[in-house]
Amino acid sequence: MNNWGSCVTSEGVPTLKCLEVVFGNILFMAGAFFVLVLFIMFLVGGFQYLTSFGSPEKVKKAQGTFRLAIIGFLLFLGSYLILNTICFLFLGGIGSSCRLFKFEIPGP
Repeated sequence: MNNWGSCVTSEGVPTLKCLEVVFGNILFMAGAFFVLVLFIMFLVGGFQYLTSFGSPEKVKKAQGTFRLAIIGFLLFLGSYLILNTICFLFLGGIGSSCRLFKFEIPGP
């Protein structure tokens, strides 16, 4: 079973409504990729710190990696929270019930 819903005609021809599904999937994959990159940055920073053996320049490099990973995480979390706040205050929804997170192409 696919999740294309009603965007495909009975003959199997995709319509313009399929862009909603494609755009939603791209956003989901971009978020997952970003979280994966952050996880790898934390792993690399930890490995650099463990293998620095007290060398000040290697410790600074590891701290820089950690700092960038934390800044990226805070930006990612902040953007999500800002969008949810906008949705809650101005659009009257929370989370998945918000129209801000549902990409719909208006039909006739």
